[in-house]
Amino acid sequence: MSEQTMKNAETSSRPPSPTAQRWKSFYKKLRKNKAAMVGGILIIFFILVAVIGPSFTPYEPNVQNHVNKLASPSSEHWFGTDHHGRDIFSRIIHGMSITLYVGFFSVLIGATIGVFLGIISGYYGRMVDTVIMRVMDILLAFPGILLALAIVSVLGGSLNNVIIAVGIFSIPVFARIVRGSTLAVRKLEYIDAMRALGASDARIIFKHILPNVTSPLIVQGTLSIATSILTASGLSFLGMGAQPPTPEWGAMLSGGRNYMWDAPHVAFFPGIAIVIVVLAFNIFGDGLRDALDPKMKN
Repeated sequence: MSEQTMKNAETSSRPPSPTAQRWKSFYKKLRKNKAAMVGGILIIFFILVAVIGPSFTPYEPNVQNHVNKLASPSSEHWFGTDHHGRDIFSRIIHGMSITLYVGFFSVLIGATIGVFLGIISGYYGRMVDTVIMRVMDILLAFPGILLALAIVSVLGGSLNNVIIAVGIFSIPVFARIVRGSTLAVRKLEYIDAMRALGASDARIIFKHILPNVTSPLIVQGTLSIATSILTASGLSFLGMGAQPPTPEWGAMLSGGRNYMWDAPHVAFFPGIAIVIVVLAFNIFGDGLRDALDPKMKN
């Protein structure tokens, strides 16, 4: 038998790594949830549209044509035109990247700060835990949209300020989730063993605790993106978010509300776009929760 054949036989007989087994089990569970698979495929499609879609739109999103304003959907304008004669289909495609940008980056801000505060609170406990959690309770006392509205009112209406505001109201949710997981993990025997071996707090936190609390973070992150998109669209609808002529869906919905009876397509298509994107993230998040839950059977 040749050396190469022996190597191939040895490789094929070698058991798969635990990480590969976990990913295989995760995908197997996720695949059983048809709704989650549909949501995941839609999210991938939305990301592709946000990246490459603006290069293929038939019209510029902000070019006005008052001669052709409030035109109904047709072969020339698939979703019709708005009150300024702008092509709604082109604006929705360009608005996809804005919507996902707000959703992902606001959650990234909230998750980064929330994970840090939650893991510090859960690991050290005592006064540190009391102070951090009371601050989180104060933030949770306000409904998310009202807290974001108050922050944007102070900072001023703009897309970046919306991201900051939505990120801030996302912090308490991540902090509480990570704190609860950290409290459970830090009581395990191998954490005590690491302390006995002289491992530093930073090493224990980032190498042994943080990897064990990622599953609920992934699920919450996916669901929070949907909430962030809704909140950002709501702020833009109220005139506190993206400013005209930015093709943000909430702002488009706000501009079309005055034409609900004469030209309902102006508000319908931005509204249905928001619904589909939020629904996709929600059902995909539910599927992730079921797939990552260790209590669920294979």
